[in-house]
Amino acid sequence: MTDALTPAPLPRPPMPAERESDKHLRWRYTKDVLARYAVWGGGLSVIAALMLIFVYLLSEVLPMFGGLHFEERGRVELPVTQAPSLFLASEEQGEVGLQVSADGQLSFYNLHGAGLRLQQPVAGGAIGRLAEISGEQGLLAVSDLGGDIRVLKHGYRVSYPDDQRRIDPYIEYPYGESPILSLGEAPASMTVRDEGDQLAVYAVLASGEILLEVLDKASSFLSDEVILESAGRLQFTPELNVDQLLVDPLLDWLYLIDHESGQMQFLELDGAAPPRAVQRVELGAGVIDAQFLAGGVSVIALTADGRVSQWFPARDEQGSWYLAAVREFQLDEELQPSALGVELRRRVFAVGTRSGEVVMFHATAERELSSRQLTDFPIDAIRFAPRNDLLLLRGGEQLVAVDVENEHPEVSFSSLWSKVWYEGYTEPQYQWQSSAANADFEPKFSLTPLSFGTLKAAFYAMLFAVPLAILGAIFTANFMSPQMRQWVKPTVELMEALPTVILGFLAGLWLAPFIETHLAGVFLLLLLMPLSIPLFGYLWQLMPQRLRYLFPPGWEALLLLPVLALVTWLSFMLALPVEIFIFDGNMQGWMDRELGIGYDQRNSLVVGIAMGIAVVPTIFSITEDAIFSVPKHLSLGSLALGATPWQTLIGVVLPTASPGIFSAVMIGMGRAVGETMIVLMATGNTPVMDASIFQGMRTLSANIAVEMPESEVGSTHFRLLFLAGLVLFIFTFLFNTLAEVVRQRLRRKYASI
Repeated sequence: MTDALTPAPLPRPPMPAERESDKHLRWRYTKDVLARYAVWGGGLSVIAALMLIFVYLLSEVLPMFGGLHFEERGRVELPVTQAPSLFLASEEQGEVGLQVSADGQLSFYNLHGAGLRLQQPVAGGAIGRLAEISGEQGLLAVSDLGGDIRVLKHGYRVSYPDDQRRIDPYIEYPYGESPILSLGEAPASMTVRDEGDQLAVYAVLASGEILLEVLDKASSFLSDEVILESAGRLQFTPELNVDQLLVDPLLDWLYLIDHESGQMQFLELDGAAPPRAVQRVELGAGVIDAQFLAGGVSVIALTADGRVSQWFPARDEQGSWYLAAVREFQLDEELQPSALGVELRRRVFAVGTRSGEVVMFHATAERELSSRQLTDFPIDAIRFAPRNDLLLLRGGEQLVAVDVENEHPEVSFSSLWSKVWYEGYTEPQYQWQSSAANADFEPKFSLTPLSFGTLKAAFYAMLFAVPLAILGAIFTANFMSPQMRQWVKPTVELMEALPTVILGFLAGLWLAPFIETHLAGVFLLLLLMPLSIPLFGYLWQLMPQRLRYLFPPGWEALLLLPVLALVTWLSFMLALPVEIFIFDGNMQGWMDRELGIGYDQRNSLVVGIAMGIAVVPTIFSITEDAIFSVPKHLSLGSLALGATPWQTLIGVVLPTASPGIFSAVMIGMGRAVGETMIVLMATGNTPVMDASIFQGMRTLSANIAVEMPESEVGSTHFRLLFLAGLVLFIFTFLFNTLAEVVRQRLRRKYASI
């Protein structure tokens, strides 16, 4: 009974609906905040990654513009003597220096200031003239006061006793201590060239005549000695009072220089025949010295007024040789030049002055590298060490060794972006050629043809891809049936998954030969295809309605497939008759003969088609999404007001979708600019400045891919490839920035529609 009388507990009131709602809203808000910060963090990560890439590229590029650094290594007090110094040199490591004086003494010094290492007289006594035969091999030709010429070699033996490097200098005579040639009198000037199996001696006699003697090398049967035998002698009287003569390493050209008048005569050598005078040029009054730059092609002449001029042989428009005044450098007015020195392996030269200042230049880069006070005495001789990292400066009884850090003298704005007159060329040109088979090669580091090739490849790719992708996207989004669109759009997007290396492989090995063989058919196809599609559309509109209604709306594109196949077949069937009738059976030959347009098999047309196919899916997909995303009420409102579908497309849909369309084009452009494998395999990969669609190109990305594995780490070539990557990075950054700016402006402009 008690249990029956006990009132039942009241049921727990349900949770108010507001609490459940608040909990749901709090969780939703939390997810929004997390998503917001995740997107924000992802965006910052992308920006940080791009900045790190930029910083890394910049860190590899900046050392090229670091300038020169000098540090004195040591000073050597030379013995006081009345005999002038004739020659300076140092060994490869820059630890031992050589001085040859007119009294016939060869003195080797420790360049760290430790004094004399070895002194040895030259066979024959006092030296009248000295000529360096080979700086690489250390060969010298010396003439005594009686005109007897001997060849000697200064060498250096390297050993490691007690794990310490020791360098011991020595002197030897490759052809014996006897004279190789006797002139009977001391020459006024002399030079000797070693051509492997011959020695060529050129000397200016006291009478003013020039002697040319060729000596053949023969091996002795009784010993390992090399015997020299005369193979011919020639003497002629020059037009100048010759103080100095220079002969290029290939024995093609002879340069005669009159220091007082500042004139130089340029002669062509022809074996045993007398040299033929080609040209006489004015160097400037008071020539101090003239030397060959590395490679023996360019002559550098220093005059008393501080002017340094560079000359080398070139051909004029008629194909005749002349001596070209390539470039000129000028010292400051207050500097009085006194000595000239050139590097052994690069186009760097230095001018010493009476005030002890050294001014260094690079010929190809056409710039002054440095001007620095390095000594407190007038400089009368300058010599670079073989590795270009040491500078010997002599003045009076002082010899100073200066360490030089000059890793990248070839780089300047003009050498990278302007036309440069390279040795062996008829005029200034843009050239990229980073290496060659010999050490005398003049590097050509112009980024202009690579940048031009990058933009050229992208331009022809976009010329092919943009009309196809945008017009295809417009048709797919506006006029194609939903069922057919579900097949077409994924199929086109699937093309983007095709590796570009496969496209490049097919373009290089199949498409390029095919287009070359059927060039007339390709052009007929490019002409007839755009005409056939609207013509078929017009004819289809003239068909009876009952026939047209057999195809559901939006499926008309299927009818174009047989039309396109027929037009393609017809174009290549008509190609041969058209080529015979119009181009005499050879379209490439007709273009070359009549229009002056050359044809390379792997050219911009091939690249445009292959890279255009790679870019089409990107532009198509983004454009189609932008057009399809236009709100339907805008289109329906336009149609309800009486506009036709085309008017609605042009006046409403395209302006509203224009930001997305422009973004698609710029993203496709960025993809084309950075493409590597297609342009690497489908072009001639030649860095030429030619806008013709029938010529190839080399792009920045392809150049990096080709040359980076072969470049020496830390070299100028290596860092210039990073500079090419930085330029490519800036290109894409500018394209993307421009795309975003224009997209935002288009969005604001058409936001009110």
